[in-house]
Amino acid sequence: MSRARQPPLVTGISPNEGIAWTKVTIRGENLGTGPTDLLGLTICGHNCLLTAEWMSASKIVCRVGQAKNDKGDIIVTTKSGGKGTSTVSFKLLKPEKIGILDQSAVWVDEMNYYDMRTDRNKGIPPLSLRPANPLGIEIDKGRFPQKDLESLFPGMSADFTSENFSAAWYLIENHSTTSFDQLKTAVVNLKKQANKKNEGSLAYVKGGLSTFFEAQDALSAIHQKLEADGTEKVEGSMTQKLENVLNRASNTADTLFQEVLGRKDKADSTRNALNVLQRFKFLFNLPLNIERNIQKGDYDVVINDYEKAKSLFGKTEVQVFKKYYAEVETRIEALRELLLDKLLETPSTLHDQKRYIRYLSDLHAPGDPAWQCIGAQHQWILQLMHNCKESYVKEQKGNTLLHSPMLDLDSDMRPSPIGHLSQTASLKRGSSFQTGRDDAWRYKAPQQVVFVEKLTKLVVSQLPNFWKLWVSYVNGSLFSETAEKSGQMERSKKNARQRQNDFKKMIQEVMHSLVKLIRGALLPFSLREGELRQYGGWEMKSELSGQWLTHVIQTVRLSSESLTALEIPNDMLQIIQDLILDLRVRCIIVTLQHTAEGNGRL
Repeated sequence: MSRARQPPLVTGISPNEGIAWTKVTIRGENLGTGPTDLLGLTICGHNCLLTAEWMSASKIVCRVGQAKNDKGDIIVTTKSGGKGTSTVSFKLLKPEKIGILDQSAVWVDEMNYYDMRTDRNKGIPPLSLRPANPLGIEIDKGRFPQKDLESLFPGMSADFTSENFSAAWYLIENHSTTSFDQLKTAVVNLKKQANKKNEGSLAYVKGGLSTFFEAQDALSAIHQKLEADGTEKVEGSMTQKLENVLNRASNTADTLFQEVLGRKDKADSTRNALNVLQRFKFLFNLPLNIERNIQKGDYDVVINDYEKAKSLFGKTEVQVFKKYYAEVETRIEALRELLLDKLLETPSTLHDQKRYIRYLSDLHAPGDPAWQCIGAQHQWILQLMHNCKESYVKEQKGNTLLHSPMLDLDSDMRPSPIGHLSQTASLKRGSSFQTGRDDAWRYKAPQQVVFVEKLTKLVVSQLPNFWKLWVSYVNGSLFSETAEKSGQMERSKKNARQRQNDFKKMIQEVMHSLVKLIRGALLPFSLREGELRQYGGWEMKSELSGQWLTHVIQTVRLSSESLTALEIPNDMLQIIQDLILDLRVRCIIVTLQHTAEGNGRL
């Protein structure tokens, strides 16, 4: 396992204050090993992970979001180091109002006011806002702390557009160092603005008087016309014409305004849609990215992206987010099935098995994939053993009519590794069997002897990985740090303790199959009739000689020593010791019989 990294430490941020959506550069130590290692980033309590751009282990660039706190720490959370700390803080400033004559590089939001006539909210265009400097003199911001002013004027505001406007607060904040003469000038400016406002309203009324009098004269003429004619027909005709004119004017005005308002609504909708796509492009692109990474085999990237999306959108109530997150869950479910199929494939290396089990645990796959893999490996080993027996039995029967049921080992086959080990072991012990065995390999080896060597070699090569997989399952080394934090490792250890008896039965089944297959080939009379049909099938035309039985005993004994080295309990291997004892007894009996027959001939 890799050495644990130190938690992240933020030592600097530039700038250290600003309004919402300000772009900042965060510097520190242990800020992650890569973009996929970054799990969380908060500034003043607001999650800024979506806008974070990991540059290096000492630098991250992001934008500050809308936070509730005015000042707070910068906390970085990584997968390798966990939750970090901060030695600096960031101050979130409130955005200032922008007047109609002030330059601005951003869109000026429209203010809302309450219309008493229509009882609904309307938008005031930016041109109708009051000027940013109503006094008309130079603004000199004082150095009074904002919190002190808020405590001095509770419930009030320095914003002159607010209903709770406080003139004293405004003067202290913007003109604390202004001279008295300048304040007099400000009073004169205020009076001029008030006069202009009154004059503007009066001029508007004067400009409309001519139109009012013209309309009054037209109505008087129409009324006199009606009185002169005295007929209802003329009155109805004139009234209808007047209504038609008014209706056409109203329809034309509505058409013009509806077109303008429609274009504005469409532009607002487009702008909002683009903002949403830009801010949440991670989620919108995630299904396609998952497909691409699965095809490339980058399962670690898929798991990291899924954990990030789950933490951000797992409990969202926004319909469009729910739709895309459901698509992500569909892709992840398909990945779980793919990984499970790869896990249960045979043959497979122990490294690949551990890797797929870790992936499935990080994806919170249902059930117990590790135990499923152990069961699949158990069945595969049993199938290999039976297939080995069937292939040699068929080969023996197929070669019966062609030539002797023996294999010429000198022509195309050298002694197996187990046979080589037996030679080495005999040599170390100074056994006299060595010379006899070398002479025996010059002749033809019986098919049953070759089968026993092949079968024991198969078990000795496959059982160690099977046993190591179980040991890893018991001690929890199959799972990642994420699974350990989520408590999945403890649940796995608990399941392993409950399934110890089941695994013991698996090992015993493998040992029983090994022993019975060897008995079926060499000691068929030691099996019951039902077992003989399953584990036998050999054509026994002649008894094996003592030399070949001795070779088989040595092969089985070396296999038993190899299995003992795996720390498999002795009670599970006792059945192999019983087999060795029966083979030795049979070897003695056959040797005595051959000796007796030889003496009888003499």
